[in-house]
Amino acid sequence: MTSNTPRSRFSLTALSLGLVALLTACASAPPPGSRSVTVERTTFGIAHITAPDYEGLAYGTAYAHAQDNVCQTAEHLLTLRGDRAQFLGAQNTGDFGLGRMPNTQIDLFVRYHMDDAALARAAATTSADVQASLRGYVAGYNRYLQDVGPNGLPEACRGKPWVRPMTAADLARATEQSMIQGGLGALAGAVLAAVPPAPGSKTGAAPVALNDAVAEIGRHSFNANPEGGELGSNGWAFGRNATPDGKGLLLGNPHFPWNGTNRFWQMHLTIPGQLDVMGATGGLSPVVSIGFNKDVAWTHTVSTGKRFTLYELKLDPNDPTVYWVDGQPRKMVARTVVLPAAATAGGAPVQHTFYATDWGPVVSLPRAGLGWTAQKAYAIRDANTLNVRSAESWMKMGLARNVGELRAAMGNQGIPWINTLAADRDGNAMYADLSVVPDVSAEMLKACAPSPAAAALLNAAGLPVLDGSRSACAWHRDPGAAAPGIIAPARMPVVVTPDYVQNSNDSFWLSNPETAPMAGVSPLVGPVGVPQRLRTRSAIMEIRGRLAGSDGMPGNRMGAAELRSVIFRDRNLAGMLVMDDLQAACTAAGATLNADQALGCRVLSAWDRTSNADAKGAVLFREFWRKAKDLPKVWRVPFDPAQPVSTPTGLDMATAATRDAVFKALGDAVGIVRTAGFAADVALGVPQSRTVRGQKIALHGGDEFEGVLNKLESQGQPQIDPKGYAVNYGSSYMQVVTFDARGPVAQGLLTYGQSSDLASPRAYDQLPLFAAKQWHPLPFHPADVQAQREGQPLQLAY
Repeated sequence: MTSNTPRSRFSLTALSLGLVALLTACASAPPPGSRSVTVERTTFGIAHITAPDYEGLAYGTAYAHAQDNVCQTAEHLLTLRGDRAQFLGAQNTGDFGLGRMPNTQIDLFVRYHMDDAALARAAATTSADVQASLRGYVAGYNRYLQDVGPNGLPEACRGKPWVRPMTAADLARATEQSMIQGGLGALAGAVLAAVPPAPGSKTGAAPVALNDAVAEIGRHSFNANPEGGELGSNGWAFGRNATPDGKGLLLGNPHFPWNGTNRFWQMHLTIPGQLDVMGATGGLSPVVSIGFNKDVAWTHTVSTGKRFTLYELKLDPNDPTVYWVDGQPRKMVARTVVLPAAATAGGAPVQHTFYATDWGPVVSLPRAGLGWTAQKAYAIRDANTLNVRSAESWMKMGLARNVGELRAAMGNQGIPWINTLAADRDGNAMYADLSVVPDVSAEMLKACAPSPAAAALLNAAGLPVLDGSRSACAWHRDPGAAAPGIIAPARMPVVVTPDYVQNSNDSFWLSNPETAPMAGVSPLVGPVGVPQRLRTRSAIMEIRGRLAGSDGMPGNRMGAAELRSVIFRDRNLAGMLVMDDLQAACTAAGATLNADQALGCRVLSAWDRTSNADAKGAVLFREFWRKAKDLPKVWRVPFDPAQPVSTPTGLDMATAATRDAVFKALGDAVGIVRTAGFAADVALGVPQSRTVRGQKIALHGGDEFEGVLNKLESQGQPQIDPKGYAVNYGSSYMQVVTFDARGPVAQGLLTYGQSSDLASPRAYDQLPLFAAKQWHPLPFHPADVQAQREGQPLQLAY
């Protein structure tokens, strides 16, 4: 199918605002329409895009992505413009940061934070290829809108007035929003909550218990959210000493949302003779962010590194909008944002006054003890603001020929908040946290400590707060860093090995537990010597078992087939750690247990300690452990930093108070499952399922707190309900990649499919594959693309 002449169903006047200026800005660009990009689709709608340059690749990528996700993109652009309340209702909510916020709050924050002039200046510093790619993406999306017209869109956005052409400013805002997700974006609500006390007020804040403060901070954290909605991933890379053929081997298993713009989308990008890279991307991105080429494969996991610090401000007792630095008063800058009248449908105007300091905007988290009082306030400085370097990083990564070149590609520090794990055809494995972290040393944390209550949040909640009354507490500026105030690459942890590396969202400490971690790393990169999340422990146990030949499979090397099997074994580590003690206590308690407790003991004693879809008892254990895991001194063997993989473990059932609390949690869990309408021994795949085109698909996988590597979560759902588990987070794009004489040998899947439009045949069409624990061969080589091709190629002139 060939399409050379766009149909002008969307206003060319509107297009001119965002497209014509872009196309004419680059005088050296070939005339519009003189080049063409080809889009081919293979099984499951994977897009293969071939063009003579990066602009064409981006043009085709945006067009093909819109074919699958135009309504999702259009709504995201509405969010980025701060227009949600006007078109979607002031009282309704939308996705923002790590959760949902009222539309008016989203609009106010976006209109305050997004500085189009500053973003344009930053974009102008990027390479010619990046700028061409951004131009192409804007033009490709707008071309799709023209080609289908307002009435040719999916039902969710068909004929909607808020579907408008994309502009360069929109795309710059999309990048900015992605960069600040782990910092300022996650704290958007705290920025909006920052309201000064009345002048002259003497009231201070009521003390907040440390545990309560930790829980509140966790709700704003990428990887400590107590409600289970954190972004996460598993990444494993194996070198020549660990694989049967001496080639590198990689697992990529991101745990990301199943809804919204953080969804992944599969693509294969080719510039003949220059670039050939396949994988997936998220958001509005023209580059592969997780993937592989003929020589190297990589994935990402969310890093423990801090993306911001708070600054504690000492305020003028007579004016809470004046703060002191080095003994001199400084006035906060107040700016009032007023939403358009249409946002409230003729009601009272919605407005908010924001306050900024030299450190950054003022935030307020009173439930964490960080509220704005007459004496103190807090400001946030985010290291990823105006980070426009990521596209360049991923472009160069796509060209890398080994892990060394991949590491060099990240030297511009564009990777915002993620680790990188990689393996190459020569049998090298790499872990690298080259993300963006404020340059604050352990010594500076001590020298610039704030008030004791705020300082305690560093160790308890991982929140760094510095003394904002001294200019000496500004971030260190290293000339080797890509941006002022961030840690230079040479001082960030990297491991290159012929053995293996792994990460499941803990720090660099145990990336290879047989190798000593890099010394002298800032605490803001991640902690050492602390309890690890269960997924990290499970990963190391599985890898060690495989390489020792003690895991029940033949041999003692990790090949691609073994790796695909291991990640889908769905072992429930929490169950493996506590069930022996629980069973023994159940037997000892005998008739002293009430009916629900006795039923719980019978069901869990028969459970196979997995989160397979057919596992009877997995549901009951989940609800039991959800309650029991946070009981005081619940572990029989406490954490030992000398044995971080095997501890903590066991249940302390010898202590009467613990035993009583554990049995109470067990009985309560039986009641919770019954109230939801399920039998105590219901198989996991009954409540944990999804109906796709009339077919109910039972899903395997477990929650974060259970330590199941294949993580599935129901964010915002505190426990099972009559509808079961509404899975909306977890395993998403998955890839297992190794190499042979031809190049990459890759298998993968995308749990929710290419399209976010539920009426599309590409929505959730890969979920049955996931449910059956099967993988799809990813067609990288031309012959494989040809063999899997669906439909005729689409050629687009640009």
